[in-house]
Amino acid sequence: MIKSILALVISIIVVHMVYIGYIRPEASMLIEIAQQHGHTAPRDGVVILKDYEQEICLILLFWGCFLIATNYLTILKTNYLFSVDLIKDQDTDDLEVHSIIEQLDQQIPNDCQHSPLVRTLRSALWRYATTNNIQNLSDAIESNLEALAIRQDSENTMIRYLIWAIPSIGFIGTVRGIGQALSQADQALAGDIAGMTDSLGIAFNSTLVALLISILLMFLFHQLQRLQDSQILDTQEYCEKYLLSRIK
Repeated sequence: MIKSILALVISIIVVHMVYIGYIRPEASMLIEIAQQHGHTAPRDGVVILKDYEQEICLILLFWGCFLIATNYLTILKTNYLFSVDLIKDQDTDDLEVHSIIEQLDQQIPNDCQHSPLVRTLRSALWRYATTNNIQNLSDAIESNLEALAIRQDSENTMIRYLIWAIPSIGFIGTVRGIGQALSQADQALAGDIAGMTDSLGIAFNSTLVALLISILLMFLFHQLQRLQDSQILDTQEYCEKYLLSRIK
């Protein structure tokens, strides 16, 4: 939670500094030059990004990328465990289960102790040591995998909210721009359409930027979900290969 809040604050500060230091001054200069020559606002990148809705969307983009990258790294740093036999050189009799659990506690690095694979193995072995029943061990594996899927889904809630919120912010900019354009209808009827076109530019630019950012975040989020699903499947296959087959 603290890391997430700090990432949001840093994202706000960095994006806002870029806006007040470069994007808005540059956009104002280009628009002023265009008005002096009687032209509408150019379609440069800084002009498209200059409004407040685009700034908020970029802040949420960087924050969402941080949340996705954090989940990525959490999964990837423990992926090597699937290629290691964590219970090798141990007999899986009911008398040796406690020694297997001690081996998991002692030989696995601390940053991997809370990985889904280690927690699933430890929970299943404790269940087997208590009941001496293979079916209970199998049930413990399944319940841990279901809990893992639920936990991953709850951790992705904020990312899904950002993917929904960013297009909504873009639509707010669209409504604001169209409202400004309608308020300048009298000037347009008098022959001066520059103000109306600039307001419509605000409307369409905010929608354009918000949709592009939403597409990018959605792609990254789907890659994260694919990695999370692979983690669940790999955990299940590992337990079947190294634990259930030996006990049977």
